Amino acid sequence: MKYYISDLHLFHENAIKFDNRPFSSIPEMHDAILKNWNDRVTNGDYVYILGDVSMRGKNEDLIAFVAKLKGRKVLVRGNHDDVSDYRYQQLFAEICDYKEIYDSIGKEKYGLVLCHYPIFSWKKMGRGKILLYGHTHESEEDRFYQQCLDQMQESDCRHVYNHQLRAYNVGCMLPYMNYTPRTLGEIMEQAGERNETLKK
Repeated sequence: MKYYISDLHLFHENAIKFDNRPFSSIPEMHDAILKNWNDRVTNGDYVYILGDVSMRGKNEDLIAFVAKLKGRKVLVRGNHDDVSDYRYQQLFAEICDYKEIYDSIGKEKYGLVLCHYPIFSWKKMGRGKILLYGHTHESEEDRFYQQCLDQMQESDCRHVYNHQLRAYNVGCMLPYMNYTPRTLGEIMEQAGERNETLKK
């Protein structure tokens, strides 16, 4: 099974405030993330983390915490990820800045572009490839990005063709993510409904 999530911002006190996260402290947030993660992920699963695990990768407590998270973790680096500590690097099956993979829902196969940042024009966007991203959290910036994609669709932009543009924010603080790694099927259903609401 493949799961996706981004912007955990572990050990980042200010993230609780600027995301209005429903936690009174860092330990409370960490407990929820660890439980949600390990209740559904097995060590045979892949979890694609689309950036911003924490503010740094040299913190002993961070290394110990990430080591407790089940699964084969693939880090698509974000602007806050410091991976200079070799011990921290070893916790990930792969570390990259951008990745293209395939995932399936039932018998249907989907091409995915994974990046920390929302991309205005991504590879084969008009041929059905789906973008999963983070970085913008639950914000006016993210709402504006989704509205731009909608306008590109309506304006028949060059790389849109006849496909619906699908780009989904997998930030952990979004209601459909709820601090839990999610499958592509869950994301497409729940985030798709949200994106349609944002475009109205």
